[in-house]
Amino acid sequence: MKAFVLSSSPRRNGNSSILAQAVRDGLNEAGHDVEFAYADDFIGSFLRDCRQCRKPDGECAIDDGFRSVFFERYLPADGFIAATPIYWYGAAAQLKAFFDRAFCYYAASHPQSAEVIEGMLGKRVGLVLSSEETFPMVSGGIVSQIQEFSRYTRSTFVGVVHGVGNARGDVHKDPLDPVGCARRFGHEFFTRHATDYQLDTPRSGRVWG
Repeated sequence: MKAFVLSSSPRRNGNSSILAQAVRDGLNEAGHDVEFAYADDFIGSFLRDCRQCRKPDGECAIDDGFRSVFFERYLPADGFIAATPIYWYGAAAQLKAFFDRAFCYYAASHPQSAEVIEGMLGKRVGLVLSSEETFPMVSGGIVSQIQEFSRYTRSTFVGVVHGVGNARGDVHKDPLDPVGCARRFGHEFFTRHATDYQLDTPRSGRVWG
C-alpha cells in the first residue's frame, strides 16, 4: 500500500516530527511504500481567492511546491497520516494550509477537479499529535476536524497517537511510550480495526470474532 506522512511542525526535531518519523518507520517495516514530507518545504502561501488568483488555464497561480506534492504524493496514496503539534488547541497553520490549498484543485473551476475528487476519496487517515498538556480535551478540536474531513471524503479514520512533551525530544521520556506507539501505529496502519457506525449499520454483536 502507499502512504503519505506529512509533518507540519516547523521544527524538524520537534516532538510531533519525531512521532511522524516513527510512524514512517513502522510503515516501512510493514513493507509499505511511504512518502514523507515536511509542510514547510512546499507550502509557501495560504489559500487565496481562486476567482482572482487562477491562471487563464484554470491552474493555481501560487508558485510553490504544493501542487506537485498534492498530485504526486497525496492523491495516489491509499493512506494519509498528518502530524502536528497542538498550538492554541488547534493544528499548526501549516497543516490547516495543506487542507485549505486542496480546495483550489477539487473546486469545479479547476480543469482536473473530477480526477482530484476521485483521488481524495476512500483513504485511511491517521493523526499524530504532541502537546505539553495532558488534559484529555486538549486534542478535541483537531481530532474533530480530522474526523469530519474523513467523513467528508468517505475515508476511514484509523486513530490517533498523542505524545506529551515540550522541549525537543521530550516525547521519548513520556512513560506511555508514544514513540513506540507511533511506530506500531504505522506498522498496523493498513490492517488496524477501525469502525464508524451509523444507526443502520449491520453489526454482529461482537467486535473481535
